[in-house]
Amino acid sequence: MVIRYDAPRKMLLVTRGHPFDQPAFFALFDALEGFAWAHVEHPAAPYLMEPERLVEFDCLVFYDMPGLLFQPGQPVRQVEPPEMMKRGIERLLEQGKPMLFLHHALAGWPAWDRWAQIMGGRFHYSPDAARDLHDSGYRHDVSHHVRVVADHPVTAGLGTGFDITDELYLVQIEEGDKLPLLRSSHSFTRDNFYSADLAVQGRMFCNEDWMHPPGSDLIAWAKRAGDAPVVYIQCGDGPSAYDNPPIAG
Repeated sequence: MVIRYDAPRKMLLVTRGHPFDQPAFFALFDALEGFAWAHVEHPAAPYLMEPERLVEFDCLVFYDMPGLLFQPGQPVRQVEPPEMMKRGIERLLEQGKPMLFLHHALAGWPAWDRWAQIMGGRFHYSPDAARDLHDSGYRHDVSHHVRVVADHPVTAGLGTGFDITDELYLVQIEEGDKLPLLRSSHSFTRDNFYSADLAVQGRMFCNEDWMHPPGSDLIAWAKRAGDAPVVYIQCGDGPSAYDNPPIAG
């Protein structure tokens, strides 16, 4: 469904793969002045990722977590996207189509390394000993201060920062190809997070015998992939984050 057809700018929202409060999430985009939006879910979404199908959209917003198959007590199975999507995404990047990735999108398409390169990082549900990668960490309902660290359209109106209660991730982020936008005051160390791999095994909220080096406090960045502007924002686990009033300070 597209809302406000006469709006000057249109976004395509891509979801599924992770549960979320749909009415609250879509209300966030309803409140944006001057924007219309349409919504597509997986498994249909990959087959729309071609320039010819997305001409009317000014931006793609990914709030999805595709490419992961979960079974109770079993390791996560990773699935690559269709070749059609891989080719289409590259053409969209060449065309300069802006892409915004939100929150759990950081875990999407783990079997396709190019997706992490485009986005600028990855949340790992499983460790990979061959590549010396630890599974990532998560922590719900963290109250923390977010500091604005760049003058950028994404941070316009936020002052020097704001307070929020939201889920955070313990991940490794290479900053060399990014413009840092937001940093968190939370301490990104193993003791303050739970293991994603243990959660998949049925041991929720556990970090027993789990190892992970200190992670990055960078929770939002801007970069380029091909000719396209790309932004990732880690905020946005649920309604309390969607409705969070920015508090300059």
